[in-house]
Amino acid sequence: MRFTPASIALAALLTTVSSAGLSQRPDAQISALSVEWQHAGTAARKAGNYQAATDALETALAVDPRNRSAYIELAQVARAQGLQGKAIRLYREALLLDPTDVGALVGQGEAMVEKGAIAKAKENLAQAQSVCKTDCAVVGKLAAAIEKGPPATVLSAKDGVAVPKAVATETP
Repeated sequence: MRFTPASIALAALLTTVSSAGLSQRPDAQISALSVEWQHAGTAARKAGNYQAATDALETALAVDPRNRSAYIELAQVARAQGLQGKAIRLYREALLLDPTDVGALVGQGEAMVEKGAIAKAKENLAQAQSVCKTDCAVVGKLAAAIEKGPPATVLSAKDGVAVPKAVATETP
């Protein structure tokens, strides 16, 4: 009778530990529903409907947060909208899942160039060159983007500099 509480606790522990391994999917297996939402988002991005693409891709990530391709696709949508900072963060999320993804490294590097962070983009280029073993044309594309530099910002006459108004002061 003295060992009954201990044996019950041990049996419960073993049951819990052994059943936890049965319910988990391998990391390489992405939910089919997530992949379907990702394809819908890709189609919407290609059609130019960025809001629908964002909604579909965020749904894909809500279904399965390990869908690295959805992060990359969402980053491409952000870049198309001119949101380079958001794109860099999304590429970072994809790289957390697979640090050797050349497409994510190059995309993040290009977004950094567009934002003006050339030094960080060069770090991505070096990392992509060390990882890339076959078909390294995308790495060359990043090198060309770095060589070209960030896009120039053009100011029009409408973007004139605002002159601060002088505040009238009281004299005592």
